[in-house]
Amino acid sequence: MRWRRALVALVLVTLAAAAGAALARSAGDPGRQDPVRDVSAGLRCPACQGESVADSRSPIAAAMRQVVADQVAQGRDGAEIRRWFVQRYGADVLTDPPARGVRLLLWGVPVLALLAGGYAALRTLRPGAARTASVPTGSAASGTPDARSARRAWRVASVGVVALVASVAIVADRLDPPGRPAPADPVAVALQLAHDLETQDRYDAAAQMYQEALRDRPDDAVRLRLAFALLRAGDGAAAQRTARDVLAREPDSPDGLLVLGLAQRNSRSVEADDTLRRFLAVAPAHPAAAEVRRLLATGPEPGRR
Repeated sequence: MRWRRALVALVLVTLAAAAGAALARSAGDPGRQDPVRDVSAGLRCPACQGESVADSRSPIAAAMRQVVADQVAQGRDGAEIRRWFVQRYGADVLTDPPARGVRLLLWGVPVLALLAGGYAALRTLRPGAARTASVPTGSAASGTPDARSARRAWRVASVGVVALVASVAIVADRLDPPGRPAPADPVAVALQLAHDLETQDRYDAAAQMYQEALRDRPDDAVRLRLAFALLRAGDGAAAQRTARDVLAREPDSPDGLLVLGLAQRNSRSVEADDTLRRFLAVAPAHPAAAEVRRLLATGPEPGRR
């Protein structure tokens, strides 16, 4: 029984050493001294292949890092910030998403193996088993029920662990595709980031996110949101170009006419009032119609050509 006790002691020492090494690495990790990088390293860049937000140079990753920095400045901890991203983009936005399905079973295999080994060790190392083992091998006591139970426990545990690991490997190969899960949809992430940036009155950054989304999804609805962001950011010329691009395909687009007319008014163009009147004719019940009527009632702004 001495070799069995030594084996158990060796396993415990190995586990303790591994835990100590992990704690040492965590304590010495320079990323943990920078909370922004620490959180960003745990987020997957939607526009990149296999890169974290901390390492990526894409505009989406830059915007996500800024969101992390803003939330850190507000006093949120890493767990709260990660939950914020998961609520918007799903668990796959994390570089190490929580285990589920077959992956959860893979996590459970070591636990089951440890329990089986512990049970076998208890059955083998308990005082009754030790006393039985002290009897010479050739005596009748070696065939006592305790001795047979101890040997059976070891055999069942060994066979069970091997069978369990083999079964999980086969199932994982068939049900879980190799590699990490696909990252979150970069267009959805860019649009959500743009919306969040607009709520913070950061329209320049929001416009950049809308432009990123347009590269992958050339959609007029996104163009109109970009035009409004450009208008609020003070870039009237770019807002007019974007609105005209939409109106070239849909001449009666209410939002296209609205943003074009407002941009023209900000630039003191003589076409502004005509564009806004056309907007009212197309969409008299639009939520912005009342404000547009008020603007038209005040007449041209001072200094308009």
